[in-house]
Order: sequence, then structure tokens, then C-alpha cells
Amino acid sequence: MKRVVLAVAVLAAPALASCRSASSQQSAPIVQPGSPGGASRVLTPGSAESMVRPMFTAADVKFMQGMISHHSQAVEMVDLLKTRTSDSGLHQLGERIQVSQKDEIKLMEAWLRDRVQDVPGPHSMHMHGATLMPGMLSEEEMAQLAAAKDAEFDRLFLKGMIKHHGGALTMVQELFASPGAGQDADIYAFASDVEADQRMEINRMSAMLKERQK
Repeated sequence: MKRVVLAVAVLAAPALASCRSASSQQSAPIVQPGSPGGASRVLTPGSAESMVRPMFTAADVKFMQGMISHHSQAVEMVDLLKTRTSDSGLHQLGERIQVSQKDEIKLMEAWLRDRVQDVPGPHSMHMHGATLMPGMLSEEEMAQLAAAKDAEFDRLFLKGMIKHHGGALTMVQELFASPGAGQDADIYAFASDVEADQRMEINRMSAMLKERQK
């Protein structure tokens, strides 16, 4: 009789453990991340089930496609440093910008290809219709920058890149303001990094510009 009871107890143990595991999983909170700097919120099981969304949205795709062109213009601006200025501080800044933006362009292209979305060329979306994307320099501004040299170029470059980076922050804000956008793990991490990195570079460039305007 004792052997029968022991066998039942042994067989019941895994089932009890499974029940405890399932109960633990059911009680675990479901957290929806907020935008960078914004608060996250805990979802109830009911609200989580009702939030049936695709892994990415049209706003996500538009953001990645537009940011490829946005980054490409920053690389074009940095290329001008080679012949228009001898300022070592600007050359160091430009190298950091160029390396990071080229790497991010590759990341964005891979993100789009993995989701079977169009991968635009670097210059295909400099403009949406007749409206420049946020922070983008116009053809006239780019021509003025290319024609300048030395101290004048340095000031125009810093002013233009501060404006350019500010536009990237606007694009990130627009992304997270779009319903359902920015929830894909890859795009959330990328957009958050863009927001943090470009804000930091704006602060650095603002200090450099102030120093060169004395």
C-alpha cells in the first residue's frame, strides 16, 4: 500500500510544479515600453490581448526609409571637411559622425530587406513632394556650404549639422507619436539610440560653435 501512495506522490510532483510555473507565468506583469524618456505602462491580460498589432507598421517603414536619406546627407556634409577646413576638432567630429551614420545606414537597409520592404537609394527621399524632411539642408544651403572655406565653413558646417541632428530628433518623436509604431524591438532600440546619440552630439557641436564665434 505504501508503494502505491509513493508512486502517486512522485507522479503528482511534476504536475504540481507545472501548475506553479503556469500560475507564475500568468501573474507576471506585461509591460509596454514608452518612448525614450517616457514612462512604460503595465497592461492587463485583457488589454494585451486586444492590442493585436503587426510586428511593424507603415510608420516604422517610412521612418527607416527616410532616415537612410537623412543620414546620407550627413555623410555628404562630412565629406566636405576633407577639402574645406583644416580644423582638427571638426575632422575628429566628422569621423565619428561618418562611421556611426554609415553603420546605421547598413542596419536600416538590412531591417527593410528582412521585412521585404523597398530599400531606397541614398538620395531618393531628400524631399517628400516639395517639403524638405526635418533638418535637411536645401540644395542652396548645401551649395553655400561647399563654396565656403576655413572659418566660414566651420561655422556653417556646425550650424548645418546642429540643424540636421535636430531634424533626426523630430523624426524620432514623430515615429513614437504614430499609433503602434516603434514597438518592434529592433526599431525601438535603433530610434532610442539615435535620440540619445544625436542629442549628445548637438550639445558638443553647440559648444564648438560657441568657441569658434568668439
